[in-house]
Amino acid sequence: MLKVLEVRALPGHKIWVSYEDGVEWEVDLSRFAGKGVFSAWTDRAFFETVQVSPHGSIAWSDEVELCADSIYLELTRKKAEDLFPRVSVAQP
Repeated sequence: MLKVLEVRALPGHKIWVSYEDGVEWEVDLSRFAGKGVFSAWTDRAFFETVQVSPHGSIAWSDEVELCADSIYLELTRKKAEDLFPRVSVAQP
C-alpha cells in the first residue's frame, strides 16, 4: 500500500493528492458529489476539511472517506495486481 503524503481540496469537487512514490495529481470527484454519503460535499466548508486519515485513507470524517489505493490506481491506470502482486484477482 502506498502512503498518501498530502491531500487538499481544489475548486469544484476536486482534490489534489500526493503519494510517497512521487505520484501527484488532481482528482475530479464530481461523479460522487451529492450521492449517498457524498451528499455532505454540497457544503463547501465540509469538502475543504479533506485530510489523510490515521489509517491512510482520504477522509472528510469517519463516515466519508475514499480508499487511497483505488484513487492511486485510477491516477496511474495500473491494475490491482501491479500494485499488489501477491493478491490474486478473480476472473469473471
